Amino acid sequence: MSDALKEEIAKELGFYDTVQREGWGGIKSRDAGNMVKRAVQMAEEQLASKYQK
Repeated sequence: MSDALKEEIAKELGFYDTVQREGWGGIKSRDAGNMVKRAVQMAEEQLASKYQK
């Protein structure tokens, strides 16, 4: 996962300020899990739209 995508998702989920202050190691495990869950969801949506055309 690219840094830009991770930052986009962190902003969307509301913990980007923690990333800026403490780095990726400072986020909660729940936030990391939610970030992965959101990335998977985005990938699934992208694949679904690709095959609907």
